[in-house]
Amino acid sequence: MLANVWMSTSKLAELVKTEGLVYKKGKFSATEEAQLNAAIERYRVTKGLSMEDLDQVIFSNKAGKDKGHESFWSEITSALQLRPIIAVYHHVRRARHPYAGKGTWTKTEDDLLIQSVRDLGQSWEKISDIVQRTAADCRDRYRNHLQDREVRRIGMWSKEEEEELTRIVTEMTVDQGKDIDNDIFWGVVSQRMGGKRGRQQCRIKWTDSLAPQLKNTGERPRWSAMDAYILVHKVDSMNVRDDTEIDWKLLPDENWNIWSAHSLQRRWLTMKRSIKGFEEMSHAEIMEILKTKKAQSPPPSSSGRKKKSKYLSAEAVNDVDDMEMQPQAGPSGGPGSLTAG
Repeated sequence: MLANVWMSTSKLAELVKTEGLVYKKGKFSATEEAQLNAAIERYRVTKGLSMEDLDQVIFSNKAGKDKGHESFWSEITSALQLRPIIAVYHHVRRARHPYAGKGTWTKTEDDLLIQSVRDLGQSWEKISDIVQRTAADCRDRYRNHLQDREVRRIGMWSKEEEEELTRIVTEMTVDQGKDIDNDIFWGVVSQRMGGKRGRQQCRIKWTDSLAPQLKNTGERPRWSAMDAYILVHKVDSMNVRDDTEIDWKLLPDENWNIWSAHSLQRRWLTMKRSIKGFEEMSHAEIMEILKTKKAQSPPPSSSGRKKKSKYLSAEAVNDVDDMEMQPQAGPSGGPGSLTAG
């Protein structure tokens, strides 16, 4: 159904609740990119299309209605698992757009974008043709960097700003029984802060700084050797072929949830890049090296400092302060589990 039925995001969300539909969201992995490109090339060769002909099929104004190529989007979507056809449609059109990948924005482009928004409102497709950047690039550049720039602040956050952001997010999530990590509309948060901080600034400040502190009983948490150990075994438990396939939001559990998905991804990249020659290694090879490095969970601290939070150990690590068994390197038994040798 996902490869053949065109459904909006709201319709997909409705089916998740009513029918238990399962589908994949988020960034396309390197494996998916390869599968998708192979499917597109296979279609092109089978149909005897030139690259120019292929572009006409991809950028036809009516999705799935191009005469003679009605099956194109269904066929290439079928090459992937759990991706809705509408997501593949938007992804391919973004990735292959002639305006894609143009690099750093210039002041001239910024000025033209601002003027275009004044003239046309947020009609990103129309603005795209004027600025000669993709619609998504225009939208993100405007919302994250240019909107409200007269009052936008940069640099360190003041204590008052941090308290304001915490209050706003708490009102939008905790007070309404929602998830403080995921159920947040950052554009709305930025508006409620009077545009003083952009949506991207608010998101990063919250996920990487304020939310971890809130979960850690008000104290700023520090990344520990135990955190690194848990992260390596969590990633191993995902059983992926490439780390671009990891949904970082799935790694935390109820006992280890201080760190945001963004923080975990950055920590993983730091560990991976610490390996000499990692660029030429497969994910499996990198995984084996990191598992060897983190083969044993670190002993409890003997510094006498009190334990700050219940979130310092993984779900299957019991009685950290009295740990006698040292888990050995090897495949994890599943999300949140660590195998003992």
